[in-house]
Amino acid sequence: MKTTDVLIIGSGIAGATAALQLAQNPHRRIILITREDDPTESNTRYAQGGIVGRSPDDSPDLLVHDILEAGAGASLPSAARLLAEEGPPLLEEILVRIAGVRFDREEDGGPAWGQEGAHSRRRILHVGDSTGRAIIEGLLNRLRQMPNVELITRATAVDLITFPHHSRDPLKTYEPITCYGAYVFDRNGRAVHRTLAAYTILATGGLGRLYRNTTNPPGARGDGLAMAHRAGARILNAEYIQFHPTALAVPGAEGFLISEAVRGEGGILLTPEGQPFMHKYSPAWKDLAPRDVVARAIHLEMEEHGYSHVLLDIASHMPAERIRERFPNIYAECLRVGIDITREPIPVVPAAHYFCGGVAVDEWGRTNIQNLYAVGEVACTGVHGANRLASTSLLEGLVWGRRAALDIEARLAAWPRPWIPGREDVPPWDESGLTDDSDPALIQGDMQTIQNIMWHYVGLIRSGDRLSRAIRELRHMQNEIETFYRATKLSDGLIGLRNAVEAALVIAQAARHNRQSRGCHYRTDSVSGGDRLL
Repeated sequence: MKTTDVLIIGSGIAGATAALQLAQNPHRRIILITREDDPTESNTRYAQGGIVGRSPDDSPDLLVHDILEAGAGASLPSAARLLAEEGPPLLEEILVRIAGVRFDREEDGGPAWGQEGAHSRRRILHVGDSTGRAIIEGLLNRLRQMPNVELITRATAVDLITFPHHSRDPLKTYEPITCYGAYVFDRNGRAVHRTLAAYTILATGGLGRLYRNTTNPPGARGDGLAMAHRAGARILNAEYIQFHPTALAVPGAEGFLISEAVRGEGGILLTPEGQPFMHKYSPAWKDLAPRDVVARAIHLEMEEHGYSHVLLDIASHMPAERIRERFPNIYAECLRVGIDITREPIPVVPAAHYFCGGVAVDEWGRTNIQNLYAVGEVACTGVHGANRLASTSLLEGLVWGRRAALDIEARLAAWPRPWIPGREDVPPWDESGLTDDSDPALIQGDMQTIQNIMWHYVGLIRSGDRLSRAIRELRHMQNEIETFYRATKLSDGLIGLRNAVEAALVIAQAARHNRQSRGCHYRTDSVSGGDRLL
């Protein structure tokens, strides 16, 4: 059993920023866990396009306007304002000065500002097309220098420890739900340990792996959302799943993200016959329309004409040398599978990309469960509304990661010795009597079934009938998986499967409840109001 001041679950930009801020006080003890072997492995690492800064002709008002427009009327104005005002200065303070991230520069030494869809200004800072990797490597390198931060890899959170649920004291039933850490599965020792904490921060990222086609890495399976939901946390906007319009559609590289920055630099979407089509769906923005618009336009073109993919052409709009310089990672990955993007268009399809909803939090990252915070993609701050504006997610993780840490530090300073349960207060994990090992083939089969249900019935285009069928099938699967879970020794795959079906049900139920098409939630049987395109 471990005891700490703060337990942070997840090592992406939001979790790492929170840990870095908390570690400024040498008297604080912080445990940061990740299920991965490599702590840089998270959705942050795969963010290609960049992060929103503030260019000379930009202002907080302009950024707020663009966020609210992209969010299709569902973004929280106060959250957008907070992001726009605090974000760019924090980028300079934390990422540049502390983490040492070197963003691309122009020949004159000034920042190389990029353009992305639905932005009214060139305001995107980037490191080639590997911005997320540069950011997380910088943050984690700095964290490793902090002696009061314990970074634990191959550690999968199983469930949050909450009172009264996990308390041995029956009188705790009458008290508000309070979080005191988590049960954590040690993948090396194959044992579950209690990690008790005064405060817990969920920073587990997204859930794109619930879908058959996704740009997300394997760990993005909804772990944090499912744990929080089981504990009684409020969930908001779960129906809003953003599909990235352009994932590589080549065998051997499915799901590889082709950054929106490619269209921002002049790339044009074409049918396989070479005809542009975005003007039909968004005459004003064309290829720089918000992501939900572009993704549905591609989906409809594919559905109507039987295309297996469409094409994205940057070769006709940017010199070859500049393409290799601006998009080195995309160029190399496409070349690896036989596509030279300096000479030919890129085959692309939409793929599940970003979760705009999540665990409801306030401006400090606080959830409705006492002592539990949520930051990054697992949280719903209100910034993204019904559709995320490109390159705002890294900035949101930075802002709310720091804000959660500041709020926790203030509470610890006011009450320097908060009560933490002892060994006698929380029961140990009990696997006595369990003899069956989890079968990876069964787990993988069930996961693929969930992914297919979500892709076909809770995907880009939805209806009441599709959603009702999804819920029926997912409920049946959840019963079967829970029975399997209760009778089987734990593994990371089994934990993930249990969380995946829980998270999938949360999304499907939210989507059926919301009958109004808005942003990236589109229903063919929607009631009037809120519709945008299609």
